[in-house]
Amino acid sequence: MNRIFAGLLLSFGLAAQPEINFDANADFLKLPPNLYLGEVAGVAADSHGNIFVYTRTGHPTITIGTARPFAHGGSRLFEFDRGGKFVREIGQDSYGFLVAQQVRVDSKDNVWVVDQMSNMVIKFDPNRQVQLLLGRKDESEQVPARPLNAAPGGRGRGGPPGAGAQSDLFRRPADVAWDSAGNIYVADGLGNSRIAKFDPNGKFIKSWGQTGSGQGQFNQARSIVIDAQDNVYVADAGNKRIQVFDRDGGYKTEFTGIGAPSALCISPGAHQVIYSSNSNPPDDIDSAGEIYKLDLTGKVIGKFGRAGKSAKEFGTVNAISCRSENELLVGEIGNWRVQRVTLH
Repeated sequence: MNRIFAGLLLSFGLAAQPEINFDANADFLKLPPNLYLGEVAGVAADSHGNIFVYTRTGHPTITIGTARPFAHGGSRLFEFDRGGKFVREIGQDSYGFLVAQQVRVDSKDNVWVVDQMSNMVIKFDPNRQVQLLLGRKDESEQVPARPLNAAPGGRGRGGPPGAGAQSDLFRRPADVAWDSAGNIYVADGLGNSRIAKFDPNGKFIKSWGQTGSGQGQFNQARSIVIDAQDNVYVADAGNKRIQVFDRDGGYKTEFTGIGAPSALCISPGAHQVIYSSNSNPPDDIDSAGEIYKLDLTGKVIGKFGRAGKSAKEFGTVNAISCRSENELLVGEIGNWRVQRVTLH
């Protein structure tokens, strides 16, 4: 009875979160003829309002031996102006563009791409030239890809699946963020279960985390953001929580009661807030498709949206970009689109 009663209280608590009124535009990005968005894995904006979309298009394909062709790669990085007009494609046919996972823009307008299959994080400067590479693609890439729970492959990965190995190589990285000193943090969280930290020049410093449900452990670390005080927030989706650490990986606290966080963003300015998507596949009964707004203590300010395909509904949100506290870009894998969201 106590367990049932607790479950009812939790359900009531989730349902009782205040709804935030909002508008959404699902058609503001304008692509040239014969060019389409696929699964939108990442979306971000720079200080000028230019918008970057990292998307899984499914082109090109390769054939291994005499076997049938497999879709291998086919991720593309598009740039749009602040009004949604197409500007250009960046890094076309790049060696590191295989399966798009995330795109972020840092405080100096460098554009960072996270690719989960090439196991690489790629930094483009404001002139869209490659400036830094983290990680490395396996010398021999298995097609189709290894399952996420398969033993690690490639030089330097080592340890059991999900181990937080001290290594500068990744296995299915998910996201990237930076602290006030310019140190780089990679959520190496789909194949491994760890956060890897690098100095501003890309030199590996340390990592923390491993597979599990305890403090400092992860079950799919899908997103990472850092506030102005250098607190590190990690979307620990499989454990249905956001964990908070200091810049050295010291555990501080965790936020629960917001479903299974998949995408995080943190707003700029003096009064920062966090947005967190509860947007998992429909076999998770707790996934209603909503996006939560929280303060930095984890208190829920409100929520908006639901699962679906219409405007103001969301299909597997993998990316949120906070242009300001109330102006967001939301990238959807399930609906192959970006929505511009304005909160009221």
